[in-house]
Amino acid sequence: MNTPLQPDSPPDSPFDFARQRLIVALDVPTTDAALALADRLGDQCQWFKVGLELYISAGPAIVEKLVGRGHSVFLDLKLHDIPNTVAAAVRSTASLGAGMLTIHAAGGPAMLAAAREAASAMASPPELLAVTVLTSMDQPQLSATGLDRSPQDQATLLAKMGLEAGIRGFVCSPHEAAALRALTGPSGVLVTPGIRPTGADRGDQQRIATPTFALDQGASYLVVGRPITQAPDPAIAAEAVLLEIAEALAIAPTE
Repeated sequence: MNTPLQPDSPPDSPFDFARQRLIVALDVPTTDAALALADRLGDQCQWFKVGLELYISAGPAIVEKLVGRGHSVFLDLKLHDIPNTVAAAVRSTASLGAGMLTIHAAGGPAMLAAAREAASAMASPPELLAVTVLTSMDQPQLSATGLDRSPQDQATLLAKMGLEAGIRGFVCSPHEAAALRALTGPSGVLVTPGIRPTGADRGDQQRIATPTFALDQGASYLVVGRPITQAPDPAIAAEAVLLEIAEALAIAPTE
């Protein structure tokens, strides 16, 4: 697939370059709400995240509708099951047109390899992203599950396993991005949720960071939800995030 970091042609402006880095999370319960947000943000945002809430409510058709409107879709289903089931689920996304699809790295090397093999047989596969450690998980949360590693150590272990299984994309918090970038090199795709513009509320996220910090650590894409979608004017909020991204990339924003 052609990712925003590997476009067919260079961006027209610094603002467009920043636009290629932002994924807006459509964490809403209905098709109508999702499409209304996407339409409202269409001038600012190219990428939208469809997660479990929206996918279960609206079904696969929501992905097709967003793609039909010219948007790119990050399908965040965090697939985690036996290898055969995950491979079948990956194949089931073939006709939807999603640009990226998440699977859980904790499913193990056989599951990751099965997902990769299923994607490699597709004509236009989504970029598979292995989720490492959820941004809602801090050290006490990890310890409660029986894992004594730090979030960074656990994310690094899972990323190494993913790379050995042929996965080149990962979801991690901004605080693990530098360690994973060192593992993947420049070709790796790192998607970082838990992004909060300066002054924004952390919500239920634990390992959060600003766009500036995440990009400095090596993030490829930044996922932003509530600071944009729950703002009084989502379009103005999205533009502010884009300007912060442009500044973080040391590019002078333009109109």
